[in-house]
Amino acid sequence: MTKTALTGVRVFDGARLTEPTTVVLDGPLLGTDATGAEVVDGAGATLLPGLFDAHVHLLTPGDLQALAAHGITTALDMACWPRERVDSFRGRVPDIRSAGLPAIGPGGNHAKMPGMPAEAILTAPGQAADFVARRVAEGSDYVKVVIEGDLLDQATIDAVVAEGKAHGKLTVAHASSVDAYRRAVRAGADVVTHVPRDGVLDTETTSRMAEQGQIAVPTLTMMAALTTKLGADGYGFSRDSVAALHAAGVPILAGTDAFSAPMLPVPVVHGASLHEELALLAGAGLSEVDALRAATDLPARYFGFPDRGAVRDGLRADVVLVDGDPTRDITATAKIRGVWAAGVAVA
Repeated sequence: MTKTALTGVRVFDGARLTEPTTVVLDGPLLGTDATGAEVVDGAGATLLPGLFDAHVHLLTPGDLQALAAHGITTALDMACWPRERVDSFRGRVPDIRSAGLPAIGPGGNHAKMPGMPAEAILTAPGQAADFVARRVAEGSDYVKVVIEGDLLDQATIDAVVAEGKAHGKLTVAHASSVDAYRRAVRAGADVVTHVPRDGVLDTETTSRMAEQGQIAVPTLTMMAALTTKLGADGYGFSRDSVAALHAAGVPILAGTDAFSAPMLPVPVVHGASLHEELALLAGAGLSEVDALRAATDLPARYFGFPDRGAVRDGLRADVVLVDGDPTRDITATAKIRGVWAAGVAVA
């Protein structure tokens, strides 16, 4: 069992940086006894909890390598199939969870994706029970429904969310328009991912999200790729929607929608995109501390990882050593000096 002592580090505790201290990685867990440990001099550096990317799409083992190299020790996949591919990513670094196959409506962009299984396409609420039962049987960690215009009617969206909750699963709704957001909120999806590109979320919608305990994963990196980087309008709506959600008290989690398939002229790459996401969240009005929490303790809390998301004795030894102070300059998260997952150095 390996033991590593990171000396002289200032630890992000969820609110600020501590004074310089020693943090011990005692095998897979964080501990306090540095006896016999390999010493790593962290003087002048900041120690963060291992980062989360709360919205990725996994395709190849190289995706995992890119995520780990950029400090991401837990990745939440939001659509991957078949089951064998999902299972091939489990038990590795980063630690992953997956929605497996999402529920989608007929005729839209998602239905036209190469290799999309026919069973993903729903046309009536009565199909939701079987769809969700299949995902649960396959080992999906949460249930995702894609809301594109009116391709899925409200009753079908409601049914998928209700069936997911009946199986004890978190439910995630894809929504990149104001109307889709309203549909997701009406259905009571636990997580709404993306933000609108056609307008700013209204106070009624954001307030209702806060009241219902729903959370948002805006994926501003993808919104920017689909708008400003391609010369289209809409990013301002996305940015201002994040500001509205934050002002309403809706928890914001950092996710990128990274995908390595050659489908976008301006791809969102795994790993590096999370650091861009944090900067964009700060640009949308989150403080640096709020942006850091969006990639650490908040995804750990809302996606059910009580063993990580903080640097504390007894938790999983997932940590990232960076140069600089990201509580004052969020871009410091990208200045990585070292990454450990379950106590093992991975970068």
